[in-house]
Amino acid sequence: MFDPQLLFAGFATIASLKVFPFLVLGTVMGIVVGAIPGLTATMAIALLIPFTFAMDPISGIVMLLAIYAGGIYGGGVASILIRTPGTPAAAATLLDGYPMAQKGEAGRAIGIATISSGIGGLFSACALTLFAPLLATVALSFSAPEYFSLAVFGLVVTMSLSGNSLLRGFFSVLCGLTIGMIGIDPIGGFQRMNFGFSELSGGFNFVAVMIGLFSLSEAFRQMEQMDTMPPVPPAIRNVLPRFKEIAGMWTVYVRACVYGLIIGIAPGVGAETSSFLTYAEVKRASKDPSQFGKGAPEGVAAAQAAENGSTGGDLLPMLTLGVPGDAATAVLMGALTIHNLQPGPMLFQERPDLVHQIFAGMISANLMFMIVGLLGARLLAKVVQIDRRILVPLVCLLSLIGAYAIDNNPMDVWVTLFFGVAGWLMYRNGFPVSPLVLAVILGGMMESNLRRTLVMGLGSPAIMLHRPIALLILVLAALSLYAVIRRNSNEARKRKAEEAVTE
Repeated sequence: MFDPQLLFAGFATIASLKVFPFLVLGTVMGIVVGAIPGLTATMAIALLIPFTFAMDPISGIVMLLAIYAGGIYGGGVASILIRTPGTPAAAATLLDGYPMAQKGEAGRAIGIATISSGIGGLFSACALTLFAPLLATVALSFSAPEYFSLAVFGLVVTMSLSGNSLLRGFFSVLCGLTIGMIGIDPIGGFQRMNFGFSELSGGFNFVAVMIGLFSLSEAFRQMEQMDTMPPVPPAIRNVLPRFKEIAGMWTVYVRACVYGLIIGIAPGVGAETSSFLTYAEVKRASKDPSQFGKGAPEGVAAAQAAENGSTGGDLLPMLTLGVPGDAATAVLMGALTIHNLQPGPMLFQERPDLVHQIFAGMISANLMFMIVGLLGARLLAKVVQIDRRILVPLVCLLSLIGAYAIDNNPMDVWVTLFFGVAGWLMYRNGFPVSPLVLAVILGGMMESNLRRTLVMGLGSPAIMLHRPIALLILVLAALSLYAVIRRNSNEARKRKAEEAVTE
């Protein structure tokens, strides 16, 4: 259960000279990376994991959490200043943020975005602190059938929310499951699918795969888009919003925080879905929805509060169940594993002190990016103007250095290059990368627990009928898949009807 004493001890650890500098460093790096279009928090986390190996575990984890929270917030800065989302989650922010900048209110928009992101992030971090120990306690009663059902649900949701094409999402999941099978059989312990390469006897190095898919592939994408950025507004003034203005939007924050948390908990959904759904709901409930899209402060507040409000929700299933909420938390899960910390209910039993340090770190990260964002708004305006001809080669170099630094193994460099090219080709052809990543993680969990379930049932899957929680999760997965298939078919019919009218 939640322990206030351990939480206060966690804050004391975060405030120590051993950890606090890394909190500040991670926050600044996260905001900078988030503010540069094309670079994402997921990419930054994947890139920097190898550099945390020599660090104390809590210092490295806190730095990565700060990059995560700061990166999600930083994407809104580029949306406001140059109408280019720094991260996918910030796409909803530009709908009203950029019009505000065109009116000469760029500073006001950044201030509202900063405070709103902080409110959403603090709400989700506090919810994580309160609910994660309770969920972990419940998860202790889970066995193989429940974990198999969770893995299936996570893969179905991820596949179904991967874009307009369900088939492309399904293909990405299949690729991820296949990659996850390379190496040692989890039950029998024999080698499989290593194609004669002894270096693959343990499977692909997960961090090298992440760096390739999220860092190197993004660099390749940026090489195709070397065009100059739109000009940044010359004056960034009045960044600190008035208390009355923020207090007047309390209904917006209530909706955004609740929506962000709930949507964040669903595996595979992510901050971008949270921000757009919340923006649409706040617009619908507004007394004057016609102002949205023309520079409404409520639109900026809703989008930013919701996207950072999803961060705690994304971490919740990752920490308690070992099921990552999105691609960023999948990479964070890899970081914990590398530091010999296995996410799941046993982590709460074996290392409650570390868990509460993570809670304190997440709360502190949200407070820190608010301070840095408000004080450094003018500098952030310069960050978005960094020349990509300098930035992209630097990202490529750091990606390869980071891959080699994992185990000082040249094979990891080739793995990173391979998945960098694969990720770039997937993007070029409309195949989502996130389902592949989550399938690599959840595939092993699904396979091993399916086989344990069959052992429990003496070879019969009918044992699932006697496990109410597992059966309920599978039913929810089936309903989710049905709803998406129906939605996609309706959209396809609608497009055909529109094309027929146009002709």
